[in-house]
Amino acid sequence: MHINNNPITAEATETLLFSNLNLTSLYSLQNNSPSLLSNKKKRKTKPNHSILPSQTFFTPNLKKMPNPSLSPTTAAVPDAVARHHIHAVSPHQCCSAVVQEIAAPVSTVWSVVRRFDNPQAYKHFVKSCHVILGDGDVGTLREVRVISGLPAAVSTERLDVLDDERHVIGFSMVGGDHRLSNYRSVTTLHPRSAAGTVVVESYVVDVPPGNTTDDTRVFVDTILRCNLQSLAKFAENLARTTKLHHQQR
Repeated sequence: MHINNNPITAEATETLLFSNLNLTSLYSLQNNSPSLLSNKKKRKTKPNHSILPSQTFFTPNLKKMPNPSLSPTTAAVPDAVARHHIHAVSPHQCCSAVVQEIAAPVSTVWSVVRRFDNPQAYKHFVKSCHVILGDGDVGTLREVRVISGLPAAVSTERLDVLDDERHVIGFSMVGGDHRLSNYRSVTTLHPRSAAGTVVVESYVVDVPPGNTTDDTRVFVDTILRCNLQSLAKFAENLARTTKLHHQQR
């Protein structure tokens, strides 16, 4: 399964969620129920350096991440941006990142990404979002409900970072009926050119009991890649609409 080397569409992700037991088991509605993998023989996997014997700080090698959507000039993420993607990783956790290039100015993309109260604007699997505490500043809590048919219904999430100057936003999952325990993510934006943006979203999450590190990473990477591709389409359309509006004035 070459998830990291091929673009993932919303349709492909939905098919993946429902056809692969290893991945759908990550979102069991009953957190204390046995994993769908629990009775299967564990397969051998390659050593994973994001799973460390004791808590340490880890960052994905963003300068060498294979991503065919990026040109060689934008594949290298600036150090000032990469430092935001350093995560404290404990045993039984995994850490990864997804990179997406968008043909729209940073200001346009940021106007969408910073809306902690409106993730459904571009995230395919979000049905609705309601702020349950706060007014959009750090510490704000939101309740996200996902589309019907997925084996999870709700996630409670906290806004941990919001930097309008550096274009950094981060949140953590603090409740819900999913199995992505201790999930934390950071998203950064930096310019590719005057009219282009590179988005980097990294995360750290517990590997659910009965699942492998690879299963967890593939599942989350797929969801993030789908979200960022949707963000690209949304922001690029918004940029075109805004440009046309200014030309008509």
